[in-house]
Amino acid sequence: MRVVGIHGIAHTHLTAPQIEAEWLPALQGGLEEAGVLRIAKEDFAIAAYGALFRPAGTRAGNLPRLTADDVEDELEKALLMEWWQEAAKLSELNRSQPDPTGEALTIQDPDFEGRGRTAEWVQRALRQLAKSKFFGQLGGERAILFALKQVREYLHNLEMKQSIQERVIQKVTEETRIIIGHSLGSIVAYECLCAHPEWNVHTLVTLGSPLGIAPTIFEALTPKPQAGTGFYPKVKQWFNIADQGDIVALEKQLAPRFGAVDDRLVHNGWESHSATRYLNAKQTGQAIASGLLGS
Repeated sequence: MRVVGIHGIAHTHLTAPQIEAEWLPALQGGLEEAGVLRIAKEDFAIAAYGALFRPAGTRAGNLPRLTADDVEDELEKALLMEWWQEAAKLSELNRSQPDPTGEALTIQDPDFEGRGRTAEWVQRALRQLAKSKFFGQLGGERAILFALKQVREYLHNLEMKQSIQERVIQKVTEETRIIIGHSLGSIVAYECLCAHPEWNVHTLVTLGSPLGIAPTIFEALTPKPQAGTGFYPKVKQWFNIADQGDIVALEKQLAPRFGAVDDRLVHNGWESHSATRYLNAKQTGQAIASGLLGS
């Protein structure tokens, strides 16, 4: 496969063929916007790992019955607070500079109601984040909690991390020139490339990436950053593409933390974290074309 994609959260009940059917037309559109010919269907594959998070005995389509009391891990607490702060900031920005495709107008700041016991402020955070356009569409409070659990499991459960990375290893071949990682998938892509310098991958493309969130994500990466600088994987080029309104991609620029990253902004409308909207953007098409045509 010349191009391998790695999805993000909220794909627990979707398999590789289903995600490929969604991603490929968007990727083709991005290439056409960039003035480049489409790639063939057989040149693209998704490394799907969502099923690894599927709880045993849970009906397809159902989320685990998580509540605010289930947020006990410090990483989960910190990341939830960071999402809440970003959503509130974007909401305030939209109130002062109205944009019909921007964030919801009624998200309150974390300090609006003060702080209390963990379960109390977590519940307030969930209530406010559920108003956001991304998390609201994702499925509300339980979806937010499940997303937190997935991020924590990947970063801190070695068995889960190895199982997820094995899904990627199975897709990467000598012909693979580009790896695209969206959301949590960008962390998976980055760590896989760092762990496999023998791969012949030319270009890394990260979309809506949380890689730069410090300390929650950045300092939990493998290999561990040194003196505030992350390891640069063995690729010829790395494009990072973010929407200014993307709650998940809190740090829109990765170059300050990783070095020679080509950071680019796009506008995805109200679906700021959508993988397909990232993929069909001209900037993404240019990045992928550069990897396909580069030497």
